[in-house]
Amino acid sequence: MQLIDYSQLTPAQRGQLLEIQLPSEQQCFAGDVADALYLLLGCGSDQRRGVALLLDDVPRAFLLLQRGAFLPAWGQPDAAMMTALQVDRRFQGQGLGRFCMQALPALLRTMWPDIRRLQLSVDRANLGALALYRATGWRESGNGFRARVGYEQQMSLLLAGSTFDRCG
Repeated sequence: MQLIDYSQLTPAQRGQLLEIQLPSEQQCFAGDVADALYLLLGCGSDQRRGVALLLDDVPRAFLLLQRGAFLPAWGQPDAAMMTALQVDRRFQGQGLGRFCMQALPALLRTMWPDIRRLQLSVDRANLGALALYRATGWRESGNGFRARVGYEQQMSLLLAGSTFDRCG
């Protein structure tokens, strides 16, 4: 398995991203790859980056990272935000999400060395995602985006050399 920046994908691999399928119950939380690619390719900025997980050189998961002007009001200035984690339904339960979460800090340091934390916002009803994030070291850090009911759970993952501060 390998986690790589979208810019390093071959044209064939970029096309294969559209083959990633999510169960319908997860699409309401993460959208689909076409939505994520629309956001990525439509912004024309280094402040939003796509990341693919390759399994046997084929993309099987995708996510977006964003920083700076793309951070929400609750985002910390030293943070990058992860959105739209999508693991192909045919490969779920095989550790791909866990691998993404474990490999992401090292990749992030090569993209944006000044970033000290990752943040995300996850629907409180998305129990599978919450379990994954908690199991890979993410900590609850407040309210995130407005949800269908109340607010999503904001979570943070500090990168090596950072200290956790709930208030900022």
